[in-house]
Amino acid sequence: MIPNPSELSHLHGAVEALVNAADPAVARALDKALSGGEVSVDEAEALFGAQDAGLLALMATADALRRRVNGDVVTYVVNRNINFTNVCIKHCGFCAFSRDHREEEGYFLPLNEIVRRAAEAAELGATEVCVQAGLPPKMDGSLYVDLARAIKSALPDMHIHGFSPEEVLYGAVRSRCSVEEYLVALRDAGVGSLPGTSAEVLAQSVRDRIAPGRISAAQWREVITTAHRVGIPTTSTIMFGHVETDRERAEHLAFVRDVQKETGGITEFVPLSFVHAEAPMWSKRLVDGIRPGATGADVIRMHAIARVVLHGWIDNIQCSWVKEGPKLAQALLSAGCNDVGGTLINESISTSAGASYGQLVPPSELRRWVRDLGRVPAERDTLYRVRRTFEQEPSEPEALDLAAEQPERFGSYAELIRMPEYRYEGQRAPRLEGPTLPEALRARGER
Repeated sequence: MIPNPSELSHLHGAVEALVNAADPAVARALDKALSGGEVSVDEAEALFGAQDAGLLALMATADALRRRVNGDVVTYVVNRNINFTNVCIKHCGFCAFSRDHREEEGYFLPLNEIVRRAAEAAELGATEVCVQAGLPPKMDGSLYVDLARAIKSALPDMHIHGFSPEEVLYGAVRSRCSVEEYLVALRDAGVGSLPGTSAEVLAQSVRDRIAPGRISAAQWREVITTAHRVGIPTTSTIMFGHVETDRERAEHLAFVRDVQKETGGITEFVPLSFVHAEAPMWSKRLVDGIRPGATGADVIRMHAIARVVLHGWIDNIQCSWVKEGPKLAQALLSAGCNDVGGTLINESISTSAGASYGQLVPPSELRRWVRDLGRVPAERDTLYRVRRTFEQEPSEPEALDLAAEQPERFGSYAELIRMPEYRYEGQRAPRLEGPTLPEALRARGER
């Protein structure tokens, strides 16, 4: 629901009053954004210093821009996370999820369990499964393709939002093929979109401090732009609140904006604040100058500035209830955000790092947060196509609302890493019948 022109005019006047009370550098940047101009890196950096009246003006500006694009509708998706293994060859300083292949807590879900979880999600109304995991050693390069093919074969209507740029690069290396060839294989197997994770901060100096050996900023861009070129849309993210500077945050936003200008394939931007409690680089003090995550004001600034900088290029700014908790996530809906993410059902990566939230928020609760702000909730699909708008709450609870009353049925990460039947013993997901990935690529080339 987009407000009518008279409502927008009234709101614009109120925002202008707040902007005029802000610090001059902040006011100039916000006025430029409200007038349709593109905020520069220097101006975005100034916005990260907004305080007091400037912070209120920043929030009001981001909210006004959100209202112009998204109106009063706030979206969510019914989905399930499937983090099928925590075994990983990388040792990123921010990750408390991964385990070495020799550790007792390493797990790997077999193919039938992955498909079972996806099917259970479908029965509960999910339209998406998000499939991401660690990078197991000596992995068969076709593993990700096989997983996608198995899920799509069992559930043709399920959207597979799967495999980060780091995983795509690893799969291509293990398959001895190009990134483009691997992405085409994933697309043909049924992958509908890629998470734009493994981005952290897209400044190489930061990446070298917190995750040396991880996918580079240039490689991240290559995977993302190639995915767009072969017809696979992606999301985009930032992980903030550790060692990055305001300048590096601003440059990250400009980096993402430049990618979107080039390809138009990004569906959303999701700021993810660093969960520090169990992260090795915090708990073991592995990185000098590390901060214990973002403050509440940091979180508000990051989401609001994302809306301001990306306005006109990326319409959807999502707040993560997993990272921020329900109350701050709800507040972010008045600071530029128009989406509250998904139901998730399972979430292992943030939970393992010490996040207090992450297993499941049922649809009715997501809608309650939205209604409490006087906004209109709507269920969307992965690509932001609205499926249902809820002017009124349904008279009967939905299947996932009922299932949420017994969350133990879905298990937890703490339980999963102790289950002997899923103990990692090398790659467990069997190869499906059909040509191997190299054979399929050769056949495509021969045609």
